[in-house]
Amino acid sequence: MHDIRAIRETPETYAKAWSRRPGVDGASEVKAILDLDADVRKAIHAKETAEAARNAKSKEIGKAKAAKDEALAQQLMADVAAAKVTIEEAGKAEADAIAKRDDLLARLPNLPLDEVPDGKDEHDNVEVRKHGSPRKFNFKPKDHADIGEALGMMDFEAAARMSGARFVVLKKRLARLERALAAFMLDVQTGQNGYSETAVPLLVGRDTMFGTGQLPKFEDDLFKVPATGNEKREAHAGALRATLAMESALLGRAKTEHERLFERVLNVGEMNPVSKMTLHGLIQDAKKRLQEGQQEPDFELPAKYLIPTAEVSLTNIVREQILDAEALPMRMTAATPCFRSEAGSAGRDTKGMIRQHQFIKVELVSIVKPEDSSAELERMTGCAEEILKRLELPYRTVMLCAGDMGFGARKTYDIEVWLPSQETYREISSCSMCGDFQARRMDARFRREKGAKPEYVHTLNGSGLAVGRTLVAVLENYQQEDGTVQVPKALVPYMGGLEVIG
Repeated sequence: MHDIRAIRETPETYAKAWSRRPGVDGASEVKAILDLDADVRKAIHAKETAEAARNAKSKEIGKAKAAKDEALAQQLMADVAAAKVTIEEAGKAEADAIAKRDDLLARLPNLPLDEVPDGKDEHDNVEVRKHGSPRKFNFKPKDHADIGEALGMMDFEAAARMSGARFVVLKKRLARLERALAAFMLDVQTGQNGYSETAVPLLVGRDTMFGTGQLPKFEDDLFKVPATGNEKREAHAGALRATLAMESALLGRAKTEHERLFERVLNVGEMNPVSKMTLHGLIQDAKKRLQEGQQEPDFELPAKYLIPTAEVSLTNIVREQILDAEALPMRMTAATPCFRSEAGSAGRDTKGMIRQHQFIKVELVSIVKPEDSSAELERMTGCAEEILKRLELPYRTVMLCAGDMGFGARKTYDIEVWLPSQETYREISSCSMCGDFQARRMDARFRREKGAKPEYVHTLNGSGLAVGRTLVAVLENYQQEDGTVQVPKALVPYMGGLEVIG
């Protein structure tokens, strides 16, 4: 999300920065934002003027009646009524303009830092460093899918029968290798690099996805899960219980007979109220339907989403929080399944494990003070690179150009591992500094000292690493001519002492 006050004050800065992004006309976007913002302020002015007039004339009505000037009193009452209509109309216009303005702001990407190179796509990225040399084979290296299938430990056909394309079944020692990689990565990131291991939800709500920038722009790339009947019943009962609890508190009574009756009907026990379901209209509907013996609600709950990366859950841990400065930096890591529909990627990497709908990734997230975010990006990238160094896999690190960066990033390093079958480097990690872009969407802030004005934190995220792609790199770089695969030394303890897969 973007700071509307900053856009008002420095529109040229935003126009120039947005124009560095592909397909974004910065000047046009800024003009559209400022036009909508002007509509907001115009509506606010009209509402405040009408409110002032209503208040002033309301006071005069009593005076007119005291003076027995009925004509004046009637005129003042008519003016007050007209002011109320104006207030209502202006309020609606304000809400409409704010919704349009904020929707536009929510769909615009983050601003690239000045140091980020210009460019349109991956061909314009800048290599920062390279580590290790690609192995020279005395035979033609195979693709990872051919290696895995020949071993009888990688089954794409069985996965397709269950789930369709872009899934895989790993068996026996390759399944253990995947587990070993995730455990090894977590041990390095927690034991050596100071990240705190965290277990997070895989299913999250719309606000959570919005907080890290997946929504509204990338809804087609997500797996969406509709609310179940049980969830609807829980929400319905929660709304009812919240109302009854409020009624009881207002009347100074304990649990009402009314409440006990509905509790028995629904058999919900001591269910926690669902705060978002306490809107007046919904509550009245809940009471009416339950009184009629209808347990099924007739409203739709928002869908949930499977996370495309643990960044979503980890970063949102600080949403709607004001942290103490002493708590920063916060460094968290999690190994989770990730789910991506890969909309628009048809034809790319359709064979093998490079681009899957479901994959495991070890994610790194840092929450820091604004002045520390640039240094934290360098540190995070080094933590991700360390995994490849220990696995003795050749890689290079590139700085992404403005046209290739992700939606929420201000600066990004991609780490690319060497794949012999493709004779090229492929992305295995992306480490990004987001500034306060996500923090504004999540309302995540901190105080430098007691009583100080809260400031937005800065957020960073990176892969440490993508487990499936690391498995691909191990298979291809450690393959032997006889079809077996040597286990990297760092993973042997995690494989129970096994040194060769075959």
